Amino acid sequence: MRILVDADACPVKKEIIKIAKEFKLDVLMYFDTSHEYSDGYSEVYIVDKGNDSVDLALINKTKPKDVVVSQDYGVAALALAKGCFVLDQFGFVFTEFNIDAKLNQRAHSQKLRKSGVRTKGPKKRKSADNDKFSKSLRELIQSINNTKVNYERGV
Repeated sequence: MRILVDADACPVKKEIIKIAKEFKLDVLMYFDTSHEYSDGYSEVYIVDKGNDSVDLALINKTKPKDVVVSQDYGVAALALAKGCFVLDQFGFVFTEFNIDAKLNQRAHSQKLRKSGVRTKGPKKRKSADNDKFSKSLRELIQSINNTKVNYERGV
């Protein structure tokens, strides 16, 4: 298990690194060429600037059981299809049961914006959002580890 991060606009990189160190997990951060980043822990991948270039590079590197952090519903859907676990920067865990609704919501919002309707932007981020994300990521990793142990025991 590794953690792959759609990192261009990810506000929880520090939290991801802290938790990854606790669980001794590798972290792969993906950025486009307009960013520079170094944290001394994660592997940093810089890809060409362009539509979905970061998303595609990240998805191409995923393996089943990886944890993907992204706010992009398309990335989430592709990662789920590859057997990954996915959560957004607020700690919302995407599943096969909720991803279709999120994709439909995105399509509907795009349709509204194209027709000239103004949609609300994201809420201002609070420190409680970082805490919620950290709790969710930690619980997800523990759940994956517990499932792996049970599976290995034949339970």
